Amino acid sequence: MFNIIEKFLSIDGEGPTSGQLATFIRFQHCNLRCTWCDTTYSWDKENTTEVLSAKEIYDYIKANGAKNVTLTGGEPLIQEGIDELLELLDNDKDLSVHIETNGSVDIASFKARHRGGNISYIVDFKLPKSGMTKKMNLENLKNIESTDVYKFVVGSNEDLEMAYNIIKDYDLTSKCLIYFSPVLGEIEMDEIVEFMKDKKLNNVRLQVQLHKIIWHKDARGV
Repeated sequence: MFNIIEKFLSIDGEGPTSGQLATFIRFQHCNLRCTWCDTTYSWDKENTTEVLSAKEIYDYIKANGAKNVTLTGGEPLIQEGIDELLELLDNDKDLSVHIETNGSVDIASFKARHRGGNISYIVDFKLPKSGMTKKMNLENLKNIESTDVYKFVVGSNEDLEMAYNIIKDYDLTSKCLIYFSPVLGEIEMDEIVEFMKDKKLNNVRLQVQLHKIIWHKDARGV
């Protein structure tokens, strides 16, 4: 059984399917405490709205009729029994599943167990502004694949410099999609663009969170 903070149908606000309909499942509990986290309400168990089985989550996803699914949190990959849900999703070739994971959990074992081809991993790398850089699992930088994403949430020039070094050191542009996402109120997007121009960062994408443009930045269930 899974503690669910919220579940809803909306558009994907970021990533490869940005702007497309998606079903969101937000799990309770995270093993990190990023300074800029915009879903701190998922940290505490008392904010759980439902306790659902893997089958109940799968049935909800299918009832929505959206092919895209985003598992988020919290941290999906630390949920007890998550493999049961992933197996259901992986066996349904009508679904395209994104797992938003915080970069601290080794994705290799999950990739080995679920090879159906419709699960992709959107992996964060927590930069200095987050306060969680030391928690990052560096093996993920080696195990990432072409269908996956590395996301760098940047809030300062120091963050940009570290992201640049990681991208170059691990040749990430040849391995997966890469996104820069600004911390709202901490860095201007044009500063990120100028950095990308200066460093000639081809194949890196600047993304804005569409849901925070369409709805209020603190709105939930959207």
